[in-house]
Amino acid sequence: MGTMRLQRYLAEAGVASRRKAEKIISEGRVDVNGCVATLGQSLDPERDRVMVDGVGIRRARTKVYTAMNKPRGVLCTADDPKGRPTVYGLLPKLPAPVHSVGRLDFNSEGLLLFTSDGDLTRALTRSSSGVLRIYEVKIQGKIPDWAMKKLLRGVPLGKRPARFKECRHLRSTETNNWLEVILDEGRNREIRRMFDAVGLNVLKLKRVAFGPIRLGRMKPGSVKTLSEEEVQALRTCTEGQNGCSPPPPSKRRARSGGPPRSSAGRGSRRNPA
Repeated sequence: MGTMRLQRYLAEAGVASRRKAEKIISEGRVDVNGCVATLGQSLDPERDRVMVDGVGIRRARTKVYTAMNKPRGVLCTADDPKGRPTVYGLLPKLPAPVHSVGRLDFNSEGLLLFTSDGDLTRALTRSSSGVLRIYEVKIQGKIPDWAMKKLLRGVPLGKRPARFKECRHLRSTETNNWLEVILDEGRNREIRRMFDAVGLNVLKLKRVAFGPIRLGRMKPGSVKTLSEEEVQALRTCTEGQNGCSPPPPSKRRARSGGPPRSSAGRGSRRNPA
């Protein structure tokens, strides 16, 4: 296999994220073959001996791929100083340490992927991957046409604009609207921040698909192992071959009084989100 960076080794062994692993190394808490490790050091994962705080560390050989229906009110972190529940507390015992592929915020719910495969995670989450995320979003009040058009064209968000790849109306009540929103990237609290930029309040947010993987009928808090076919579909998706196309428009009709469906439109240019 060759050599790899120490912080990557620690991340794949489930010790910490890469960023936190760099801090642990800088603090002198990591030894490689009996010598204090340095930041940026490489090692042979098959031959070198790694210890953190005097405890031997082994990178798991088994690759794990799972999906969870994350409930609302649960954090995507390993631990929380306030003692709030985390997604890792909902995971069953697995043959290898795993990390989440991206995140969902505390008040969001839906499909969340976990794996011990760092290479696949990086391929799925890099900004240029184009892997689609599909969400059902409940908005307070009615949505003006100008706001919908602006969200599809792009709104300022941090250092670069963000836009919905597609947005379809699903259903409505007298006071709220449900939308299906499709993104081709995953920035922190992106959907909430985008709706906030046009003065709209998100009441509920649920991810129903990540690339070719669908939430389906999974119950909140439940976990399933991805099949070999699903894992291969994820890999194929990152290679830009297929599995990244949005599903056909929803067949559910808007209730009377609801706004018409909107989408990015055929032939529209694809701007960076």
